[in-house]
Amino acid sequence: MKYFITVNGKAHEVDVVERLGELALAVDGKPLAISYEEVDNLGQVAILCEGRSFGVSIEGDEHQASATIAGHLYAVEIEDERERAAHAAERAAAKGGGPVKSVMPGIVVKVLVREGETVAKGQPLLLLEAMKMQNEIAAPAAGVVAGIHVAPGQAVSTGARLVTLSVA
Repeated sequence: MKYFITVNGKAHEVDVVERLGELALAVDGKPLAISYEEVDNLGQVAILCEGRSFGVSIEGDEHQASATIAGHLYAVEIEDERERAAHAAERAAAKGGGPVKSVMPGIVVKVLVREGETVAKGQPLLLLEAMKMQNEIAAPAAGVVAGIHVAPGQAVSTGARLVTLSVA
């Protein structure tokens, strides 16, 4: 199965094939020797990759997650081949509109826009505090704020809808 994975905005193609009960993995066409073991049911995983070991904390679901490795936070988006085709059709139909989702768990500090307001691509929509840092969540495309789904002080998880934009 082929997966399309985006890590902190950088896209990768990952091929996963099961052979005789073992997984063969290739990232961007390069074979990768990797194994993992779940440490607990809370998203803690031990990974052995190319002879190096890593402790990873994963939060999210099969489509969007955040992974923390040695104190560094990585936003991860995952699509398989079928989902990618379906999402491409959705994006073409929306032409920039749609939900803006949280790429990490956190607390909404401040909402910077109002419903009905026209926003430019890159314009800050809200402030989200995660790991004691405030992060601006920006509009991925120009549009009109069709809905605000959070309020200051609200805790959100990875993948939570924050704001919905419609085409201007």
